[in-house]
Amino acid sequence: MAMHSKFFVLRWLAVIGAVLLMASAAQAQQKPEQLIRDSINQLMGQIEGRKDYFVANPDELKALIDKNLEQIADFRYIGASVMGRYFRNASPEQRSRFVDTFRQTLIDTYARGLVTFNYRELRVLDGTGGRYEDQASVDMEVVAEDGQVYPVSYTLRQDDGQWKVVNVIVNGINLGLTFRNQFDQAMRNNNRNYDKVIDEWAPEVATEELEKGGTASSGQEAAQ
Repeated sequence: MAMHSKFFVLRWLAVIGAVLLMASAAQAQQKPEQLIRDSINQLMGQIEGRKDYFVANPDELKALIDKNLEQIADFRYIGASVMGRYFRNASPEQRSRFVDTFRQTLIDTYARGLVTFNYRELRVLDGTGGRYEDQASVDMEVVAEDGQVYPVSYTLRQDDGQWKVVNVIVNGINLGLTFRNQFDQAMRNNNRNYDKVIDEWAPEVATEELEKGGTASSGQEAAQ
């Protein structure tokens, strides 16, 4: 694969969790893997054939993502997980502001990734149960145009009768844990200045790191 194409495939893998957050609210009896399949089909159906339009009109794509995220994502839960041990000492205003900032950075990243991603096939595999009844894991394979297969694993939890994604592992890289570590490092570098860290929050995962892969074994670790 040419370096240009490989960059965009790996970049997409870093933000592919967005696919799962585009579904409308799921019924409790719906299996997690079916939720994943339906979500992918729904989102890609909205994007396919319109990439050039969304490139020219990025605000419309961001609005589409934001609207659907609001229906399915528990950003308070995710935000608390990323803040980790710092969440407890943050003020209610700082917690809320970080959730809003984190949400906006994800929307911006998803929007860029969705209009640049090219693939041959997306394979959703059977789901498996988690340690508790309200947890589940679903694996997926992203087949690039050159046949290279990239594994993606989603951790879901059931909240108010709905399955929601709380973490994503891409090619062995635990994204939730990676973001948590980045928040921790930012707090250390800025003498635990919550406001400065929140104002300058810009999470990232290097494409070289994703290409090399990792050895993450659990998606729930970053969601506790």
